[in-house]
Amino acid sequence: MSVGHRAVTGSPVEGPVLSCETPQDECGVRDVLDRLGDKWSVYVVVELAGGVLRFKELQRRIHGGISQRMLTLTVRRLERDGLVRRTVHPTIPPQVEYELTEMGHSLTHLIKSLADWSIAHRPAIAAAREAYDEAQGVPGGPR
Repeated sequence: MSVGHRAVTGSPVEGPVLSCETPQDECGVRDVLDRLGDKWSVYVVVELAGGVLRFKELQRRIHGGISQRMLTLTVRRLERDGLVRRTVHPTIPPQVEYELTEMGHSLTHLIKSLADWSIAHRPAIAAAREAYDEAQGVPGGPR
């Protein structure tokens, strides 16, 4: 987010939301936001917040039906970022368990805050969408 964006939106907060040396630097924020902004990472973090889960249990708990391949890629990326710990138990077949690291757990309060904000503002967002769609002449709006 650039400082110029702030002037356009008329945000009441003084100073930039994000301040980096150069626009290209981005303070590493893009990497983190790309990870947490993908379709499945937040779901995985939310499910693992409750404790250790085996792969298939994690897959079953994620609403929306994540494929085995996508779940594998997602937990690998979260593991690489230090948010998830993978433990392989030497059994036949091997049992694999996933859990949040301390850093992963530190993220859960932010996700909870975002969820709380979303719930609190859901009626206002629905009303804004309805008003926008009506002003645009879109019956029912996009679904």
